[in-house]
Amino acid sequence: MKKVVMGCILLTMLSLVSISQAGDVLALKEGHPQTYMVKKGDTLWDISKVFLDSPWLWPEIWHVNPQVDNPHLIYPGDVLNLVYIDGRPKLVAKRNREVKLTPQVRISELDLAIPAIPLDAISPFLTESRVVSNEELKTAPYVLSGSDGHIVSGAGDQIYGRGVFNEGEENFGIFRPGNAYIDPDTEELLGYQAFSVASGKVVSVEKDIATLGLNRTSEEVRRGDRLLLDEEIRINSNFYPSAPESEINGYIIAVEGGVSQIGSMDVVVLNKGERDGLTSGHVLAIYRVGESVRDTVTGEIVKVPDTRAGLLMVFRTFEKVSYGIVLKATRALVVSDRVENP
Repeated sequence: MKKVVMGCILLTMLSLVSISQAGDVLALKEGHPQTYMVKKGDTLWDISKVFLDSPWLWPEIWHVNPQVDNPHLIYPGDVLNLVYIDGRPKLVAKRNREVKLTPQVRISELDLAIPAIPLDAISPFLTESRVVSNEELKTAPYVLSGSDGHIVSGAGDQIYGRGVFNEGEENFGIFRPGNAYIDPDTEELLGYQAFSVASGKVVSVEKDIATLGLNRTSEEVRRGDRLLLDEEIRINSNFYPSAPESEINGYIIAVEGGVSQIGSMDVVVLNKGERDGLTSGHVLAIYRVGESVRDTVTGEIVKVPDTRAGLLMVFRTFEKVSYGIVLKATRALVVSDRVENP
């Protein structure tokens, strides 16, 4: 029986080589369990690491059962069983939960579902950070002053903004320009980081001066901060990882948080974006750029080969740059490390 099972696994791995898009091939992890009970706090990435050598390939092992509500979603208490369907390994979920709703609290099934990756690591970059062009910054309205000439303002205060305020545009985020993102190869200005410090609503407009009431602040609002229209962004936990269809050769050009070394679950900025074919869910391999060393025999300066050092998934894209979360790091990563198709 063991030989039959091992034969099925080997056949499965060989049959999947043709559908893998690069070096990463769907292969079961040595010592994997046959069943797994989903726990609160799990992510699909965590669970996939239990079963697969390359966890980002989890969509290939997930079995969609049309008889189960929301077959793409799993929940705490569900039991995952590893089975073979047409000779290929699949994870089948057995629903084992009961959701109780009270009149005071409404909980949607989507809210309870296990996310693909830790949402607390990426949510600030979905709602509180943007990448904007130089033109957008130049033409955006700005904070002229606080009420009574105050230099800084906080939640509950009123501020005066100056610029073009179109009819019907009421809700604005107040953003502070941050780092300029420069392409390391072409030196093209890719955009500016803009991070949210507050939000406000237009109370009145007179010529090019608008009065706004601040309803939320994370930092004090200062003169010169920019006003950008609110974006309706829903935090989506359903990322379906895949390799990009186009060839990607880029770099990590920044890391959020001011750290010098990058590790798992850190958010990084890439010099590739929508114009390069990147979309949310695309997975990229990270390579540590090889150092240049002196050959003591010939005296030449020789660059050693790049080494694969991690894996990331893109979760938000802009025209020229993207945000990605490092899912795996086998060594400390740094800005200027290279990214390409997995």
